[in-house]
Amino acid sequence: MYEVRAKKHLGQHFLKDENIAAKIAGSLSPATKQVLEVGPGTGVLTKYLLKQNFDKLVAVEIDRESAAYLRNHYPQLGDDLIETDFLRMSLSGLFDGQFSVIGNFPYNISSQIFFRILENHDRVNEAVGMIQKEVAVRIAAPPGKKDYGILSVLLQAWYDIEYLFTVDPSVFVPPPKVQSAVIRLQRNNTTDLGCDEKFYLQVVKTAFNQRRKTLHNALKPMGDYNGEFAGKRAEQLSVQQFVSLTNEMQGIVNSLAG
Repeated sequence: MYEVRAKKHLGQHFLKDENIAAKIAGSLSPATKQVLEVGPGTGVLTKYLLKQNFDKLVAVEIDRESAAYLRNHYPQLGDDLIETDFLRMSLSGLFDGQFSVIGNFPYNISSQIFFRILENHDRVNEAVGMIQKEVAVRIAAPPGKKDYGILSVLLQAWYDIEYLFTVDPSVFVPPPKVQSAVIRLQRNNTTDLGCDEKFYLQVVKTAFNQRRKTLHNALKPMGDYNGEFAGKRAEQLSVQQFVSLTNEMQGIVNSLAG
């Protein structure tokens, strides 16, 4: 059925269900004008994206065999089929203004893809991705849930997140050993976090690094924190509370440096 072999080292599992492909492509908001597809593979999603007549559709594929297949079957992509590594490429200059990201993301790099989206939150106004269900649940989890973690806090600072639907392993070639899920991220109204973004990332990672400990103990590598959230654990804090915590920790670190 496929002229392209799924490569384990690239985490490839080709979707074969046309209805699900159409449903994923249709999950982008109606106002979408510019789209970047990550890892189109054999083009099952690309086919439905092309039908939507976006102002611009760019497909980024690292696998040479898949890229050759796409050039042969979807010549209309032309120069907008880019054979490179999404995690390393520059996204500046690809589009004029904001754009959406979509894809059946390889499981082994899905978290890294979301970190790239985070880096470009001023340009990426929406993302629809099929990923491992466990990761999707984690990203969409609210504060207080055991699945709530680093990616939840970082992404929810800039995006409203919806868990759309679950996808069974049987609709892939080869079938993965886990369930998949599709999630949608839509840019919220935040333009400024209200704290240093790099330091925010550091505080969140440190807080979750020992998530069973109270924040007083978990944050000891950064300083002696005895503030409002000292007795709580990282998973109990909302994005806004993490912003407050970041500013408190910044004061502690600055006083140590001073």
